[in-house]
Amino acid sequence: MIITPTQTASEAGQELIEKLLHRFHETDIGCGKVVAEILASVKEKGDAALLEYNRKFDAPDFQMSQLQVTQEEFDRAYSQVDSAFKETLALAIERLQFFHEQELEKSWTMTRDDGVVTGRLVRPVEAAGLYVPGGQGGKTPLVSSVLMNGIPAGIAGVRKRIMVTPPNDQGEVHPALLVAAGEIGIDQVFKVGSSWAIAALAYGTQSIPRVDVIVGPGNQYVAEAKQQVSGFVGIDMIAGPSEVLILADGSAHPSYIAADMLAQAEHDPQALAMLVTTSLEIAEQVVQELERQLQELSRREIAIKSLKNRGVILIAADLAEAIALANKIAAEHLELMIEKPDSWLQAIQHAGAIFLGDYSPEAAGDYLAGPNHVLPTMGTARFSSALGVETFIKKSSIISYSRAALLEDGPHIMALANLEGLSAHAKSVAVRMKKEE
Repeated sequence: MIITPTQTASEAGQELIEKLLHRFHETDIGCGKVVAEILASVKEKGDAALLEYNRKFDAPDFQMSQLQVTQEEFDRAYSQVDSAFKETLALAIERLQFFHEQELEKSWTMTRDDGVVTGRLVRPVEAAGLYVPGGQGGKTPLVSSVLMNGIPAGIAGVRKRIMVTPPNDQGEVHPALLVAAGEIGIDQVFKVGSSWAIAALAYGTQSIPRVDVIVGPGNQYVAEAKQQVSGFVGIDMIAGPSEVLILADGSAHPSYIAADMLAQAEHDPQALAMLVTTSLEIAEQVVQELERQLQELSRREIAIKSLKNRGVILIAADLAEAIALANKIAAEHLELMIEKPDSWLQAIQHAGAIFLGDYSPEAAGDYLAGPNHVLPTMGTARFSSALGVETFIKKSSIISYSRAALLEDGPHIMALANLEGLSAHAKSVAVRMKKEE
């Protein structure tokens, strides 16, 4: 049996739950040291280091002249994709654009009765780095990553959107990625990947501009590099293995559940597919469906490893227990395959994205629904949110006092400053309260 259904109340069930609650994925020390060396090398040598790493890991004959995608390459890419792809791409862009436009914040001010003006000024960052993974050496272009990263940055008003993606062994980028970038207005694309791409974005090189925020998924070296440069630049999040938690009652379709668990498992051997159901019968039928549907997958071996090593099926006493467990797990993707899922929505406290009902597969959110698919993993949905327009903006406070208002507030300001032992703070107010000559 690929996964053994387990009662939540059993000793084995409690052990499984405990592991899920402490699943935070730590990067190994060796990876951290390697990444630190790469970051230092790029910081010191710039483009020369990028050329060295590209030749060593991606394209043996890579030349410096190939580093930035040219207009000719963009033009050629448009001739290499078919009209069906362009149609699908246009629909995806339209959906994501409309959704993320609703997230845009406005600057605001308010005036108190005494005339003091306070408020918040909302401004985009100057430059954003958009990391797009290579996808099996360029064979499976991750077009959705281009859109999920680039569209919110554009809506935020980011002036420079710098996309980086690894070249294939011929030093090229898949045409679908270039067309996607072109359609959303990204005209600076560099052929560089992994942790040296993150270093280039964080520090800048002779060719690649330094950015203010770096976003996008990647392998453990990309995640580690983002973590090490965090604070020097902004990042979206530290992403761990992708995960889905499906809550199901007796009305659910076992074939749908199994299909969605496999959709998660095919990502990576570390991907986490979880089912919590109130029905033992559903649990057993899902196991049978998993075995059957596995035979049809192109990434069957990856999915088998994921399910055997990390797959979970738990049987809860009732939906209330299942919901409580979901809130503790705080999954990246949460699917509610239950009767009247809308009625339980308010009970959900922690999840990256919530999918309601039998006909809302995670795949819809990954590609076309509109919300962003860059989501918090490893339980970080307890305090973190999906990538969005707010990832690319910053907020400055606004304060404007008149003399009369400062005379009114001055004694209180000085009292607090003196209490904290900051006499210069107090005097900076007192000097303004003296009678004007």
